[in-house]
Amino acid sequence: MKKMIITLLIVLVILTVFQSFMVASTNNIEKQPYRVIKKEKEFEIRYYPAATFATIKSNVNTYRELSGSGFRKIAGYIFGNNESSTKIAMTSPVHMEIGKEESSMSFVMPSKYSVNNLPKPNDSKVEIHESKPEYVAAIEFGGYVNDATLKRYTEQLQKSLESHNIKPIGHYRYLGYNPPYQLINRRNEVIVEIEWKE
Repeated sequence: MKKMIITLLIVLVILTVFQSFMVASTNNIEKQPYRVIKKEKEFEIRYYPAATFATIKSNVNTYRELSGSGFRKIAGYIFGNNESSTKIAMTSPVHMEIGKEESSMSFVMPSKYSVNNLPKPNDSKVEIHESKPEYVAAIEFGGYVNDATLKRYTEQLQKSLESHNIKPIGHYRYLGYNPPYQLINRRNEVIVEIEWKE
């Protein structure tokens, strides 16, 4: 009994140290910049300048399907599956847009890169492109994500925008900030482009 308690304590200490390391590592990677325009109780308005993305499109229509196959293809690109075998640093968040007929997953490229100086992907399904500047509404939540969670927060953001007479443009998107093995301090967001003038 005593051995079991000691073993459990050791496992708990190792897990705690590992999770603390994961939180610190996540906090230290480059994040896509944005400026907060306005904070409401349920959501906030942000301005995102143009950024460079690597994107994969797919005909899957669930979070689970897209997060597996899409992630592997784009991760392959930044881990060296490109014309110069260049390793590109991971950033956050990962962008996902899940549609009924087509979905996409995108990695934000580090700010030192542009469309012109990124290596060409070996996989023709990986597209390099620059986003346009945009104003978005964003709602943040913690924990792990599934399709039901995304539906719930999307509907919550929709209702909040309606109550504030803010018009959304296009599809709602999911932003994920953490690796799957990070158990604590997880950050997720649902965002949508909006009509907004400063």
